[in-house]
Amino acid sequence: MDISRVDLNLLVYLDVLLRERNVTKAANHLGITQPAMSNGLRRLRDLFGDPLLVRTSEGMTATERATELQPLVRGILSDIERAVHEKTAFAAMESQRVFRIMASDYAESCLMPRVLRRIRQEAPHVTLDVLTPSDVSFLDVEQGRLDMAINRFDKIPQSFHQKTLWTEYFACLMNVRNPIHKQPFTLDTYLDASHIWVSKTGFGVGVGVNPKDVQRLGWVDEALSLMGRKRQISVFTRHYQVAMLLAEQHDLIATLPSRAAWLQKDNPNLVVKVPPFEIPPFELKMAWSPLLQHNTDHQWLRRLIAEVAEEVDMEFAPFGAQFESADVPGIHHSER
Repeated sequence: MDISRVDLNLLVYLDVLLRERNVTKAANHLGITQPAMSNGLRRLRDLFGDPLLVRTSEGMTATERATELQPLVRGILSDIERAVHEKTAFAAMESQRVFRIMASDYAESCLMPRVLRRIRQEAPHVTLDVLTPSDVSFLDVEQGRLDMAINRFDKIPQSFHQKTLWTEYFACLMNVRNPIHKQPFTLDTYLDASHIWVSKTGFGVGVGVNPKDVQRLGWVDEALSLMGRKRQISVFTRHYQVAMLLAEQHDLIATLPSRAAWLQKDNPNLVVKVPPFEIPPFELKMAWSPLLQHNTDHQWLRRLIAEVAEEVDMEFAPFGAQFESADVPGIHHSER
């Protein structure tokens, strides 16, 4: 094949088509008409000698050949974008850029206020748009419509870049007048109490919780289940700030990430205790699209967030040491 006769714009069409799996959406994304996109798909099929996308009961489905091509095409376009992108430093003081960050409720409470403070100092005209996990999808991250996702992730697309900000353990928060506060804090006294369940993780629209479905209740209840035990949950909430307020009820316990409990360390109505059983820790990560990896604006944002996370980690360390298990590896400041 004479590569000089290949229209490289077709690779842009293919990249968007394979992400959107819809001709109309792909056309809208590129700002062209649907007939123009349909013609582009026809030319791509001729070029590769493969239908690439076929209509099924589930919509347009990629063929095996298209699945093989997708990472190759994405890599080629990333290299081209990197080659032609003007490498200029991010002018933080003058920039009026809008950064869109998805942050879990936990990350929004423990990290984002300090991130915003640093942004106001270094880039006073920059706007920060903070979204919740239910506002976005992995596709939004992949396509660069979202600058950053900050959360804990069970699974994440292999193409994403990511960095661990810190490793998080758990703490128990309760009212100083809670009857069990004056007793030895054992597993039995923990299970005799009433509990607040809180979680806000993952992507997509949230659904109601089934108290009997331990596998979907998360870290705390899975850890209890492995011991053949179960706690009595009286309140379900998706917000850590609400859970911390509810913990002021005299008979409730909130088992939370220790940095969330740390925010209440000066509250005279609350006391923080080490859980009487081991709960596996999790990692808070930031993840971003490979499309943004070499963008200088984005590199500035990643550096700022990483530096703020390190500051939080150092300040938190004296308080947090009591919650760390000697049997669990510590923080891994990894990036890929």
